Amino acid sequence: MADTHFYETAVTWNDGRVGYISSDGMPDVQVATPPEFPKGVPNIWSPEHLLVAAANVCLMTTFLAIAENSNLQFNSFKSRAVGKLEKVDGRFMISEIEMYPEIIVTQEKDVDRGLRIIEKAEANCLISNSLKSKTILKPEVKLA
Repeated sequence: MADTHFYETAVTWNDGRVGYISSDGMPDVQVATPPEFPKGVPNIWSPEHLLVAAANVCLMTTFLAIAENSNLQFNSFKSRAVGKLEKVDGRFMISEIEMYPEIIVTQEKDVDRGLRIIEKAEANCLISNSLKSKTILKPEVKLA
């Protein structure tokens, strides 16, 4: 695998505070200013949601790769993430992202392994490593 990759996106304004993000070969996604801001639009993906989602998806994909390489047997993975938007030094920023992954393993011996693997995934997630935001992992590994 090469050490450098590029990911190109485009954004096109539609109307008001709504637009679309796109990338070759992928479906367009409608985006808007979040409803908490003036003229924000509810029920449409915002940059804030996408940032939090990117960290959460990266946690999942990194976990899946490490779990596969470690031969961890698990029944399910799901994760909820909450981004905290606040003013820091007079500027709005997502100051922290709390992630709540839940992993269901098939054997008791894998409960501790699952916890170590999700912690390793968080430490190696390229999105979390690229952000100024603090990421907080609150994992739960359960036996099926």
